[in-house]
Amino acid sequence: MLHTLLVANRGEIACRVFRTCRELGISTVAVHSDADTDALHTREADTAVRLPGDAPADTYLRGDLLVKAALTAGADAIHPGYGFLSENAGFARAVLGAGLTWIGPSPEAIEAMASKTRAKDLMSRAGVPLLRPLDPDRVTEADLPLLLKAAAGGGGRGMRIVHDLRELPAELAAARAEAASAFGDEEIFAEPYVRDGRHIEVQVLADTHGTVWALGTRDCSLQRRHQKVVEEAPANLPGPLRDTLHRAAADAARAIDYTGAGTVEFLLTPDDRAYFLEMNTRLQVEHPVTEEIYGLDLVALQIRTAEGRALPPRPPEPSGHAIEARLYAEDPARDWQPQSGRLHALDVPGVRLDTGFAPGDDIGIHYDPLLAKAVVHAPTRAEAARRLAHALARARVHGPVTNRDLLVRTLRHPDFAAPDTGFYDRNLPELVSPPADEPLAALAAALADAADARHPLGAWRNVRSAPRIRAYRSRHTDHEVRYALTRDGLHAPDHPGVHLVAAHPDHVVLETNGLRRTFTAARHGPHRYVDSPGSAHTFTALPRFPDPSAGTEPGSLVAPMPGTVVRVAEVSPGDEVTAGQPLVWLEAMKMEHRVTAPASGTLTTLHATPGQQIESGTVLAVVTPPADEHPP
Repeated sequence: MLHTLLVANRGEIACRVFRTCRELGISTVAVHSDADTDALHTREADTAVRLPGDAPADTYLRGDLLVKAALTAGADAIHPGYGFLSENAGFARAVLGAGLTWIGPSPEAIEAMASKTRAKDLMSRAGVPLLRPLDPDRVTEADLPLLLKAAAGGGGRGMRIVHDLRELPAELAAARAEAASAFGDEEIFAEPYVRDGRHIEVQVLADTHGTVWALGTRDCSLQRRHQKVVEEAPANLPGPLRDTLHRAAADAARAIDYTGAGTVEFLLTPDDRAYFLEMNTRLQVEHPVTEEIYGLDLVALQIRTAEGRALPPRPPEPSGHAIEARLYAEDPARDWQPQSGRLHALDVPGVRLDTGFAPGDDIGIHYDPLLAKAVVHAPTRAEAARRLAHALARARVHGPVTNRDLLVRTLRHPDFAAPDTGFYDRNLPELVSPPADEPLAALAAALADAADARHPLGAWRNVRSAPRIRAYRSRHTDHEVRYALTRDGLHAPDHPGVHLVAAHPDHVVLETNGLRRTFTAARHGPHRYVDSPGSAHTFTALPRFPDPSAGTEPGSLVAPMPGTVVRVAEVSPGDEVTAGQPLVWLEAMKMEHRVTAPASGTLTTLHATPGQQIESGTVLAVVTPPADEHPP
């Protein structure tokens, strides 16, 4: 029986494991980097051990420090979570070698599947269909489009799509660098890229007594940057195909004497041909949807199988449908740029919410931008989608920009009836368009500001010619709100027919054409968060007279987020560059981001150097257009 468990991870998964440990009566130990000193997982654990530094390579990827932390804290087991060292056979051996219990499969099983290239060889011998592997150094035009993948990891890190052979060297270098940073292994392999396929996976669970469960399928096709956004269980598959995947997954587990929880992933082509992708020898981020339909706690089962307990001969029968949406701190309208800053509110009513954050926490730049996972279980898929969209539409998420609106529109989109991996490529523009009621929400923000005790509404006016003016900036545009309060009520020239019912600092009630709408309002510094049933808005209050010195020199490359400069193009001041040419590569929140030339012209200044830590808005370089293109 285990008594004290250390989670060799952080954030949401650490909090998730701690929750089960509390229910089982197991004491908990957290590890934390300096950036995570005050993180929720650090606060929730019974004991916490510091890992000096911020970068994963110095902290969560240091197996020696993690084992030492467990021994120092008196833990008798380590749970690896997912990501970091969760699929590292060397770390598993070190844990076992220290006399600790490893919550996961044997090092030999991890090793058999840790390299996707070796895993494919094993599955090929077992008769499982495979996409033919390609040598990145020998591909030709006939092999395009091509998908580069990290051999030692997942989660979209180290993955690149190549459509042009001229792009291959740069994309291969970027994939290797990203894989080495995320997993400590730069091995990359290639395979044909399947357009508009489906990402289907089977959850397996095995004990040390020979019992293997195939716990149904999950559909994880809705992805951006090869990372999952919405997952569901069960996948909509023909019965014979579902049974085939169940058997293949169970056979894969038996072939390597697997124990604990794992996932076998398949790619389904548009004509329903299934190909083995990989086996993840750990718990998956999307495990809650399987838990919901089977009524199981997979973390508890991981712990029990590690203690040597036997599973029942057969799993329980599944029921209903479950959908999980990943709430990210990112801006989908701006190339999915990760966001950082203070989280002021996080409230998603009526759902299971797995998160590593609480209001008041800071979202940093060092790790994945996942805020929370919202999960709903219902009798049918349609009802689950409706309930989850309804909950997210009424959520209060105040702080950095998130993908919340995108999730709501995704769940309500006609194409969600049959999702595939090309969903966001086809539909992104309409999914990130400005909300139709944003101008009305800006008016509500102005009225809430005016009603604030620090900004009283003042006396009623009879003169309509002198409206008050407030200016706000949203993600989409600037709003100049003009209004006056007279004896006849609200007069807003840009909103004819809108009547003011009530205005308070925390909520405003407006009536339009007989329809009454309530907007809740919250202020945090210059930011205004305005929510109503079905929409959410963030505004930044602008000064009445902007500082004319604000802004940057024309042609400036500005860092879109805080991060670390990892590469700089081989250019020097005086060189000619073209619009859109990548000049600087930043690493932020475990992803690599390109900063490109804003225009064609001469590179006149280059400030960025590899290894440099920069803040959002930092000018990295300046490109001066040809003299005849300068404005008069």
